[in-house]
Amino acid sequence: MPLSEKQKMLAGQLYHAGCPELQAEQMANKRWMQRYNDSALLPKDERHALLREHLGEVGEGVVIRPPFYCDYGYNISIGKNSFINFSVVILDVLPVIIGQDCQIAPSVQIYAADHPLDPAVRRTGLESGRPVVIGNNVWIGGGAIILPGVTLGDDVVVGAGSVVTRDVAAGEVVLGNPARVRQRS
Repeated sequence: MPLSEKQKMLAGQLYHAGCPELQAEQMANKRWMQRYNDSALLPKDERHALLREHLGEVGEGVVIRPPFYCDYGYNISIGKNSFINFSVVILDVLPVIIGQDCQIAPSVQIYAADHPLDPAVRRTGLESGRPVVIGNNVWIGGGAIILPGVTLGDDVVVGAGSVVTRDVAAGEVVLGNPARVRQRS
């Protein structure tokens, strides 16, 4: 039996995001994002309950300041005591795993979504993804972009505005576009 487009997406294969099943999930996610992004005046515990209702895993003490944007939500896991500031975008077609005690500044973009390099394939509307893994105690500066397939080790610091195109080893500080190691612990 052939795989559904969602099964292909979750397997990291080329898939059509416009299929009815994924479109319905995106619409449900948009409704949840509207609720969450309107929750800024709610008590912290009520906002946390909204996160636990929709995201894959949410540890104790996690704070995400609205507005917050994602594709599906169920592929996002966030470890305890992590903080995500305003206007963060997570394209979670595959798992995006954020460790414990992380600090993610405003306007950070984390992309698990990817597109084919071959223009003929891209014109068909096919897309794919690669998981993103962020270790424990990572600090990502404002406006940084984390590209598909990247792993950030524990205790990494990503400078504001950096574009991270490849894995970063534990304890490294990276800056720039593309991000390069500036310091090791």
